[in-house]
Amino acid sequence: MPAWTALTGTDASELISRRFARPGRGSIRSRGAAGISSVTLRQISAVLPPERAWGLWASRQIVAHVMDAFGPSLSGTHVEHVDATLADGRRVVGEWVRGAGVGTGDAAIYFMHGSGYALCSPRTHRRLVAWLSRLTGLPVFSIDYRLAPKYRFPTAADDVRAGWDWLNQNLAPERIFIAGDSAGGHLAVDLLLQPDVSHPAGVALLSPLVDLTFGLSRAREQLRRDPAIRAADAAKLIGLYCAETDVTHPRLTLDVTGGRRLPPMLIQAGGGEMLVADARRLAKDVTAAGGDCELQVWPDQVHVFQALPRLTPEAKPAMRHVAAFVAKSLRLKAIHPVSENAS
Repeated sequence: MPAWTALTGTDASELISRRFARPGRGSIRSRGAAGISSVTLRQISAVLPPERAWGLWASRQIVAHVMDAFGPSLSGTHVEHVDATLADGRRVVGEWVRGAGVGTGDAAIYFMHGSGYALCSPRTHRRLVAWLSRLTGLPVFSIDYRLAPKYRFPTAADDVRAGWDWLNQNLAPERIFIAGDSAGGHLAVDLLLQPDVSHPAGVALLSPLVDLTFGLSRAREQLRRDPAIRAADAAKLIGLYCAETDVTHPRLTLDVTGGRRLPPMLIQAGGGEMLVADARRLAKDVTAAGGDCELQVWPDQVHVFQALPRLTPEAKPAMRHVAAFVAKSLRLKAIHPVSENAS
């Protein structure tokens, strides 16, 4: 029995609507980690007020420490800071991340980090991005978009667009692969739906956030609670970004079914997280609009478990799937030989 349930190809929309057969369970280690998270992170997130400066600071510190403690190795990673200005005056800030042995080439990955538009940065995600670079043998540009609450909608989305336009100065769109996690998934879909954006070779989204009302997440909570955070607490965090804009705004609601056909997409989500409902909705909408989407739901896994290989064994095979999808999309000759090393 596979470690995840998968839906792929043109028949995916039909399959998504069916009742899933019960998949295998997650590893004992990953289930234990989820259990610990439910009595630590979930409780902490409930008492830290994101609207208060000290609460937001504490949340940022906790996430950063978790990502560092349980993330993959940075050994041999080369980081190059970028602070560029486009001809029209837009500023692009981020970093090129190259895993051990990875150089430059004619293809790259554009990465958009998540965590509610308010918590994370290329620094917190550097370990995950470096691992992605090692797995694929490609350099990764990680955009450092401006965070809420200081910068609200559409600042992050505008920064992501500026990063895309900057990359296009030296790379053809079909030689770029887009990846992102959580809120970074929302930013990626928003970018791809813009009519004047040429599509990349492919897209991989990890636990993407789609529904900013958190209606899907609240419905999911009735069946199984997320071990890391409550939907109500996550909504407060997103509110820092959308505070002055109704979430029905077209660039926040994201009309995937009524928009353009999206490029080939891989979506991964954890079976234990509330955003698995968002992942399923996005996969259904992409295929309904004529796109090719593969959805993988990894049983019992937490939000963006791929970033925590020292905590959950499933992170390695999941990331191998991502690397293989990148290689297929960009028609690379082979996966980078050090793909197994995450520690």
